[in-house]
Amino acid sequence: MKQYRNQSKTTILILASFVILLIVMGIESCAVSQKVANKSGAQLWSENCQHCHNLPDPKSFSGDQWETIGMHMQTRALITESEKNKIVEFLQKSAK
Repeated sequence: MKQYRNQSKTTILILASFVILLIVMGIESCAVSQKVANKSGAQLWSENCQHCHNLPDPKSFSGDQWETIGMHMQTRALITESEKNKIVEFLQKSAK
């Protein structure tokens, strides 16, 4: 019976620790998400795209081409749909 109580206490302690960890991670990701949400397409473009290559002139491609490039690069750069949309919108406006 005593062994069962010790296992039960251990299980509760592990579960409580896991819940606290999830809460802390959720708060942290919300803060990061808000910081990203406040960034412009130009900021996101320069911060994300130059990690792997030189930044091309926005006039190098048409608006439609930027849309296709954005879809391709979203998966490669691991950016969100919202980030991709902001970047593509910036590039399309700059391409004109």
